[in-house]
Amino acid sequence: MKNNQQQPEFLFDKINYKILLIGIGVIALGFILMSGGGSDDPNVFSEEIFNFRRIRLAPTTVLIGFGITIYAILKNPKKA
Repeated sequence: MKNNQQQPEFLFDKINYKILLIGIGVIALGFILMSGGGSDDPNVFSEEIFNFRRIRLAPTTVLIGFGITIYAILKNPKKA
């Protein structure tokens, strides 16, 4: 009786997982950049929440991260 065990085949190649992790890291960086800017006193308004980092840079970073993860999912590892 032969033991015909098949090796489990992953959905993606190693490079796809690396690109996916980079994309997730970029998304996390975007959310870290977005945090903060609030006021310690709820009666005092802080204009710091509307600075360039939180309004332009962080959302752009998150969108770039999503683009990287979509690329990692759609990349065909079989093509050379």
